Amino acid sequence: MKVYLENKVLLLLWFLLLAGFDIEASTYNYSASIECQISPSAPQYEGGLVANPKFDDGLEGWKVFGKGKIEERTSKTGNKFIVAYNRTQSNDSFSQHIYLEEGLLHTFSAWVQISEGSDTVIAAFKTWYNETKIVGSVIAQFGCWSMLKGGLSVNLTMPAELYFTSKNSNIELWVDNVSLQPFTKRQWRDQQSKNIEKIRKRKVRIHVADKKRKKLKGVEITIEQKRPYFPLGCALTDSIIENRAYQDWFISRFSHTATSFDNEMKWYWTEKDQGHENYSVPDAMVAFAKQHGISVRGHNIFWDDPDYNMNWVKSLSPRELLGASVRRMGSVMSRYSGQLMGWDVMNENLHHSFFEERIGPNASAMFFKIAQALDSEAIMFLNEFNTLEQPHDMVATPSEYLRKITNIRSLPGNEEMVVGIGLEAHFDRHEPNIAYMRACLDVLGAINMPIWLTELDVQRCPNQADYLEEIMREAYSHPAVGGIIVFAGWKPTNCNDTCLNNNNYDTLPKGCAKLCLHDNRFKNLPSGDVVDKLLQEWKTRNLKGATDKNGVFEDAISHGEYNVKVFNPVTAKSLSMQVKVINEKSEPLDVWISI
Repeated sequence: MKVYLENKVLLLLWFLLLAGFDIEASTYNYSASIECQISPSAPQYEGGLVANPKFDDGLEGWKVFGKGKIEERTSKTGNKFIVAYNRTQSNDSFSQHIYLEEGLLHTFSAWVQISEGSDTVIAAFKTWYNETKIVGSVIAQFGCWSMLKGGLSVNLTMPAELYFTSKNSNIELWVDNVSLQPFTKRQWRDQQSKNIEKIRKRKVRIHVADKKRKKLKGVEITIEQKRPYFPLGCALTDSIIENRAYQDWFISRFSHTATSFDNEMKWYWTEKDQGHENYSVPDAMVAFAKQHGISVRGHNIFWDDPDYNMNWVKSLSPRELLGASVRRMGSVMSRYSGQLMGWDVMNENLHHSFFEERIGPNASAMFFKIAQALDSEAIMFLNEFNTLEQPHDMVATPSEYLRKITNIRSLPGNEEMVVGIGLEAHFDRHEPNIAYMRACLDVLGAINMPIWLTELDVQRCPNQADYLEEIMREAYSHPAVGGIIVFAGWKPTNCNDTCLNNNNYDTLPKGCAKLCLHDNRFKNLPSGDVVDKLLQEWKTRNLKGATDKNGVFEDAISHGEYNVKVFNPVTAKSLSMQVKVINEKSEPLDVWISI
C-alpha cells in the first residue's frame, strides 16, 4: 500500500510539472484520411502531448492496460508500432498517462490496424474518477492502417489515462503515430474566424471609370446583400399557414434561406390511412416558402424507425410493402420534383432497419436509386442522429456513416451518386464536445459529399443559448459544412409559458419543444437572440465606401447575391448592378463599371 501511494504521489507531481509548461498549439489541421493505407502518415502536431508517439524509443511512456501483453514491432515498410496481444477482454491494450487541463480543446489522431478481419477500434480516456471519455473511433482492418481521428473538450483539470479498445478480444491491436494536441478556447475561436474569412467570403474589387476609361476617385459605393449563399435556416410547422405574427417573425429572418418541415411532409402525415392522401398542408407550406425565396428540404420520404410507421404499413407483407413504398416515392416526389433542394430519402437508417428487415438488405440503396431518378437535380440525403453529438453511440460514428454511404453507392447504377450527409445534431443539456464535433466533420468531409446540420437543437438548460452559439459557430466555420437548419419550428403548444417555465431539464413536459427561439408572443428568447446575432454577423449588408485614387474600392464580403450602387458626386450620375459573389476561385472578384 505504501509503495502504491508513493507511486501515485510521484505520478501526480509529474502531471503537475507538465501542467506548468505552455504547449504551443499549431494551426488546426483539418485533414483526415478515410482510405486504408499501407503505411501510416506522420503524427499530427508531432504527437503533441503524447510521449514517444512514433515508438522510436521502444515502449517508453506506454504500459499495459488491463491484462494481456504489449510489444513493439516493425512493419515491412519500416515504421515501428505498438501491439497488444494475448487479449482476453475488450479493454486489454496499452495506455499512457496524460494530464488534461480545464478549458482546453484537444484534437486526437492515431493510426490503427488489427491482426485479422475488421472491427471498431476506440480511443478513450479513463479519468481518476473512473469515468470513461471516448475520444473517437474507426473501423480498422487487417493489412492496412486506418486513421482514427477524434477530439475531447475538457471542463475539469485532471490526470487521465489514454487507452485503446476493441470489442473483439481475439485480435491484436496495432497502433502507431499517436497525437493529442491541446488548443485554448481563444485559439479555437481564432481558427474559426480565419476559416470564415477564407471559406465564406471573397475579396471583391470594384473598378470605376468614365466613358473614356479615366479612373474615378471618390465615387460612392453601396453594396447590399439580397441573398446569402450559405443557407442558415429554420424549421417550419403548419402554424405558419394561418398565423400572421409567425409569418412576420419568420420572413424577417429567414427569407431567401432554407427550411425543413417538422412533420408535414412525412408519410404518416400525408397518408395516415392507406390510400387516402392529403397534401393540402405541405402544399401550402411549399407555396409560402417559394413566395419568400426559401429553399425547402424534403423531410422525409422514409423513416426507418418502426415506431414512426403507421400500423397499416407494418401489417403489409414484404411484397406489399415494396409496392406501397414505391407508390409513396412516386406520390410525394413527383408532386414536388424540381421544387425542393434536397430530400431526406432515409431517416435514421443507421439506428433502425424497418424496411431492410422486411424488403431486403438493399432496400435503402434501392430507394436512393429511385429517388435520384424521380428528382435528378435534388440532393439525396441520409439523415441521422448522434454522429456529432454522442461519441459513445457506436451505431452512428463517422466510420459507420461512411460505410453506409459506401453500401448505398455499391448498388449498380448508384456508383456516382452524390449522397448528402444529413446530421440531425440534437444536442443534450451538457456542454457540447466541440473538439469531437470538429473531428467528425473532418472525417465526414473527406468523402467530399454535401454536409448539412439538418435538425440542430439543444435541450433546454441554463446554458442553452451559449451552447447553441458554440455549435453554430463551429459548423459555419468548418469547410465541409454546406448548410444549417435550426430545428425550432413553432406551435402554440410547444413554446407556451408552462413549457418555458419548467426547469425539469432531464424530461420536458409532453408536447414541449427542446428549442424555442421565441415565446408565444413572438418575443425572442436568448436562443433566438443568438440566431439573430449570427444571421447579422454572417451577412454583408449596407457596406459603404468610396473608390481610391486608382478608381478602386475593395473589401471581403460573404458569398451571395448583391445589389451594387455607384454614385459619382461630381456628375451626380448613378448606376446599379447585380453581382454574384461565389467561391469558385481564391483570387479577388474584379467588377468593372463605366459611369
